[in-house]
Amino acid sequence: MSPRRSSLKFYPLGFPVPVFTVLAFVLLTSCASRSDLKPAAAIASESTPTPFQPGVYDSPFNAPLSPSPADAATFTPYPTVYVQGVPLVLPDVATPSGNADFYSLKINPITGNPPSDPALLERRPIAIKVANYPRYIRPQSGLTLADAVFEYYIESLLTRFIAVYYGNDAQQVGPVRSGRYFDEHVMRMYRAFYVFKYADPREYTYFKGGDIVDLLVVPGFGACPPFFSGKRKIESYNNAYFNTIEWKNCAAAKGLDNSQQTLRSGFFSPDTPAGGSVVSRIFTRYSVDDYNYWEYDPGSGRYLRFQETDDTRNNKPEKYAPLMDDLTKQQVAADNVVELFVSHTFANQFEQQDEVYRINLVNSGNAFVFRNGFAFPARWVRTDLDQPLFLSTLAGAPIYLKPGVTFYQVIGETSSDWADGLDWHFDFRTP
Repeated sequence: MSPRRSSLKFYPLGFPVPVFTVLAFVLLTSCASRSDLKPAAAIASESTPTPFQPGVYDSPFNAPLSPSPADAATFTPYPTVYVQGVPLVLPDVATPSGNADFYSLKINPITGNPPSDPALLERRPIAIKVANYPRYIRPQSGLTLADAVFEYYIESLLTRFIAVYYGNDAQQVGPVRSGRYFDEHVMRMYRAFYVFKYADPREYTYFKGGDIVDLLVVPGFGACPPFFSGKRKIESYNNAYFNTIEWKNCAAAKGLDNSQQTLRSGFFSPDTPAGGSVVSRIFTRYSVDDYNYWEYDPGSGRYLRFQETDDTRNNKPEKYAPLMDDLTKQQVAADNVVELFVSHTFANQFEQQDEVYRINLVNSGNAFVFRNGFAFPARWVRTDLDQPLFLSTLAGAPIYLKPGVTFYQVIGETSSDWADGLDWHFDFRTP
């Protein structure tokens, strides 16, 4: 079947978001762990080779959070005219007095579910950088226990994950890899500790020179921070893992602020919104080396992740396999999949030569939200520097996600999209 273009069109936020007060929650499964893991005395502190990076003065947060015409998102092939000056009114979430027992439950604001242990919400979230390449590091560990995961393009035709842990703990997460500037967006939005395996000296200098320095968690010597070497017989820089369970005591020993943070809850409902388009599979292609799809499973009501196993050079066909979690022995899955169209730019000619992108997750942009086998055109809005993204309909009302895990595919704002029957395709592009 020949591909057909999606008929969905995007429009700007035309009026303030109305106030909604209805939240619904379902239970989240408890976390899994393994007891046979042995921490190493230390992880080597070598940094992964990284292309030229901009200096400290090139912070992605130099730009204001208020929208400007230059930052107006353009979703190819549907041009959007951005209307400036329309205030975004965030909803106030009230506690209904008629059901106080239910609403007194501790709810994870990232998932809309109760946590596996209510005490877990009395801490700061943890954002951990997780590798996706080289392929022999798969299956990764701990991805199925994350509350939210962002996948984005780094360089050299490859992507990497940054996973947020709050309602679950994981005894083994990784392999942990080096940081990128985009990670700051995620750790700030969730007010999280940032766990990464060093970075290019320019990036690392930038991180250490700002107000996030006390939230940086990198390998050291000894068991605190709780990094350890995996069992695979591979190079050390692809074989470092992190134990979120042990981090609590380590943070206390270091005198770090691990107190509960004030996070705005997302909008969640078990009921599927009306007006969506039926979609079975969601394909995201970043390059000939890096492509994946999510398949909706009606039985579980979740999206299952499949990852490429070979490149497509010289007209080779695409090859996929389930992306598994070595810790839980489960396939990576999500309750919501969100395609975020975000501006990718270069700060200077050196960045362009070395393909070092600035992924500008500020202001607002276009998106697609997938839940319960349906697709919904959407807008993402970065309302606050230190709060999660707000997802709205094209008319400006909140989009209700399914309670559970949300996986964000970050792609360029000029990325192409098309529908082929019940399969939707997104092809990563930048200007």
